[in-house]
Amino acid sequence: MLLPPLVVCVIVDQVTKQWATATLKHGETLSFWGDRFRLQYAMNSGGFLSLGSEFSESARFALFIGFNLVLMCGLGWFLYAAPRARRGFQFGVGLLLAGGIGNLIDRLTQNGQVIDFMNLGIGSLRTGIFNVADIAIVAGAVLLAGCSWTAGGTRTDIAR
Repeated sequence: MLLPPLVVCVIVDQVTKQWATATLKHGETLSFWGDRFRLQYAMNSGGFLSLGSEFSESARFALFIGFNLVLMCGLGWFLYAAPRARRGFQFGVGLLLAGGIGNLIDRLTQNGQVIDFMNLGIGSLRTGIFNVADIAIVAGAVLLAGCSWTAGGTRTDIAR
């Protein structure tokens, strides 16, 4: 059953965002492993790497809340309606769903923005700032891509 780990993923995402807000919101940056891993608070009104942050408020609402909500419903329906799907597909979809829900909670409670607080890099080569929900989304996408690749990309191979 996928529900418990997905709920844990959403809870960990929200708890870490609360911690980041309480600890890092006022400008403190924590650096680890020779600055390869940073914790720094950021509010993101866009999507991945702040894409879409320049959109109007109504466009951001439609895309990041409306479309996200429809997509989360679709992913939830897939998990419910395809119980015989391969475990890798189910878990990948579940990670996308958990990450999407985590960021959707932020958008609904943080005036359309998402709390980000982690950053990786070496020197000036750095990732964007991200959160636990983003990690779940990327892991789910990678898992789905890997499952699709190993299944040969055929629709019938999604089922066991």
